[in-house]
Amino acid sequence: MDFQISAEHTMIRDLARQFARREIAPIAAACDREARFPMEAYTKLREVGLANVTIPAAYGGMGLGCVELALVTEQLGWGCAGITGAIGINSIVADVFHCAGTEAQRQLVFGRMLEGKWGAYAVTEPSAGSDVAAIRTRAERRGERYLINGSKVWISNAPLADFFIVFAKTDPAAGHRGISAFIVDRDMAGLRLGKSLGKMGQRAAPAAEVFFDGVEVPADRLVGNEGDGFMIAMKVFDRSRPMVGALALSVAQRCLDEAVGYAKQRHTMGKPIIEHQAIGHKIADMAVRVEAARLLVYQAAALMDAGKSNTLQAAYAKLFAADSAMHCATEAVQVFGGMGYSTDYPVEKLFRDAKVLQIYEGTSEIQKTIIARELARA
Repeated sequence: MDFQISAEHTMIRDLARQFARREIAPIAAACDREARFPMEAYTKLREVGLANVTIPAAYGGMGLGCVELALVTEQLGWGCAGITGAIGINSIVADVFHCAGTEAQRQLVFGRMLEGKWGAYAVTEPSAGSDVAAIRTRAERRGERYLINGSKVWISNAPLADFFIVFAKTDPAAGHRGISAFIVDRDMAGLRLGKSLGKMGQRAAPAAEVFFDGVEVPADRLVGNEGDGFMIAMKVFDRSRPMVGALALSVAQRCLDEAVGYAKQRHTMGKPIIEHQAIGHKIADMAVRVEAARLLVYQAAALMDAGKSNTLQAAYAKLFAADSAMHCATEAVQVFGGMGYSTDYPVEKLFRDAKVLQIYEGTSEIQKTIIARELARA
């Protein structure tokens, strides 16, 4: 059993680390204050080959796997979870076409992404978050087209998106088996974006409501068959949850790094506060969580790359890493004391960025439900 990463993985990790420290970390606070995604940084990311890394080589992409994506996500997220979270949405959209779709659809979607265009993943509705089967957006077949009506909320990257993967009910009486997925262009008549939604954290990643008022979508934009939507969404979760775990890991690692740095230079009672047991033990606990989260995240990603089932391990990784990010952020603020509450120091932002990691891509409570279900099946 080898826990060391390869030389190739080390090169990818180090490239992403250098980019994060040079291009992302210096602008993170300003982008957070302004609730602005820095498109100029994304352009540079594409230039160094760190965007859309999982698009297969046959379509012009790098053809890398989930482990490589997790390495990149962990390093970029150290610079800013919001900016990196927005970049990661394209990977989730790509995940759909790793799991389903026609050759023509892959060429369309992957081609657009490699041109620098953005996709968004539209599942969540006001009455359907964790309960995907409760979505109400409707897609009715009309000859060679589908007519989509309904609305979505908290759609990450909606203000940036050139197209959406939209989940809608084609058979409302069939419950989760009646959900289908569609590729919907932003400029299609009847599609309207609401205003960008204000957020507590990860403010550089835009989100908005999306409204569908009789949007006509060609039948060849149906992904898979009618009724495949729920299955596609579940398969995507197995790929995306380890990446959210990697993002959470990046926040936890940054919290640890900031806490150690501050605790070594801040003195009370004649010595650095890291030498006080109350502080040292906090930092030790943070470090253990970071290392454990890293192992879980990379295990889940490696299983996916090996073509093995990782539903249980993806839930482990997402749950533990997200909860650890929140724990480490809370403790980092405490280590900083009053300065941790100040916007002059980064841990205040890290605290705000961490919370949503316990919510999106399946809440921590949902992950526990999945874990219990999978263990019951064993």
